Amino acid sequence: MRQLLAHAAHLGVTVHVAHLPEPYRGFYDHERRRVVYDFGLTPIERACVLAHELGHAFHAHQGRDDPAAEAAADAYAAALLVDPAHYARLESIGLSPGEVAEELGVTVKMLRAFVEHHLVRVHGAAYTRPRLGRDQHDHLARWAS
Repeated sequence: MRQLLAHAAHLGVTVHVAHLPEPYRGFYDHERRRVVYDFGLTPIERACVLAHELGHAFHAHQGRDDPAAEAAADAYAAALLVDPAHYARLESIGLSPGEVAEELGVTVKMLRAFVEHHLVRVHGAAYTRPRLGRDQHDHLARWAS
């Protein structure tokens, strides 16, 4: 979580915690450059929601209910949260998606975003892109677009 908060600061985004009404788990306020996430989230949910909302901040998304923006934010979050080498090791030993997600400390939804946006399968072999450093935003922007 500390790395995500540092990343938020790098993006010029403040992070706040609040009790949000159902079904909201978090949101990004572009005008105020802030992310708010729900107080009741588990630690894994907290990291995934924060990383997702930082994806909206990175892409300067405004508004709601845009499937393309949601997919881009998920792709960004997956690149921040999932270590490709660790994923590859877990997949190679035959764990279920739920078990892999648990081992990686992400939600199954975030794991699906990683597989969809950052994994390529060729003749039964899985290849991942190398994990990006926090300062390599230009590469991430190309992946998410």
